[in-house]
Amino acid sequence: MSLSKLTLFYDEIYSSGLDRTARFPVDRYQLLARKLLDNDYNNSICWGCPRLATKEEILLVHEKSYIERFLNHQLKEDEIRRIGLRPWKDAIVERTLRLIGGALDALDCVLIDGHTMSGNMAGGTHHAFFKEGAGYCIFNDLAICAEKALQSKDINRVLILDLDVHQGDGTAKIFEDDSRVYTVSLHGKNNFPFRKQTSDWDVEFENDTEDEEYLRVLDVVLAKLFCIDFDILFFQAGVDALDSDALGLLKLSREGLKSRNEKVYAWRESMGIPMILFMGGGYAKPIEDTVDAFSDLFLEAANNLQS
Repeated sequence: MSLSKLTLFYDEIYSSGLDRTARFPVDRYQLLARKLLDNDYNNSICWGCPRLATKEEILLVHEKSYIERFLNHQLKEDEIRRIGLRPWKDAIVERTLRLIGGALDALDCVLIDGHTMSGNMAGGTHHAFFKEGAGYCIFNDLAICAEKALQSKDINRVLILDLDVHQGDGTAKIFEDDSRVYTVSLHGKNNFPFRKQTSDWDVEFENDTEDEEYLRVLDVVLAKLFCIDFDILFFQAGVDALDSDALGLLKLSREGLKSRNEKVYAWRESMGIPMILFMGGGYAKPIEDTVDAFSDLFLEAANNLQS
């Protein structure tokens, strides 16, 4: 793996592991992979196949009985309903393990192989709690990776910067008493989850917030974060703040999201710390708007590495 290329982990099961009738844009992963392959003219992206996460790794942040019931297809109907993604296919177990594995592989690229940044073309499952899932999230890949990172002698403090339009409630709850992980969430005030948790720093936006206001607030947040020491950045980069998003309630443009990404990349570079990209949410109608915004996210990251 070249250090000058962005390594992304992807498997076709990210789409095929979900039922096509589920109330979820299951095609966005395969559509994004095709778009990136078509548009990466400079071959600045290196593709990796995600491994299966182990039960022991998931146990770092989740309850044993919850994990085992999921792996054995024994979750109760109310637990499945809270997560969504119904109807479930048997392949959802392998999909989930590869989704977590892809995030952990991206972490290894940074901690073991010395990459500046890496990413997983799925995940950002920030609504999963210690013993239950919610909001399309089964296990919390951000939290698992944070605990894994903190096992390294080089990592003492993790920053989770969550810019998905929905609050990272599961992540906030898991780390509410852990000063080693600093959780920041910029999200819609009136959006899911309707019972918010308390992150280390929460910023709420009113409905219909547009580019100028959002980017102004982000500048303030990044300026204050610059004064705190972190060893690694996890960027939950959901694109569901798009004005065409069916679940977003905000009104950011594609250019506004590109500016958001550029600000985060510039901040990371000024801090001199590595970064993992977690894909997050995106539910635009048409789906091509979501795919375009995620394509921008990853191509900007790849270009940032080569600049």
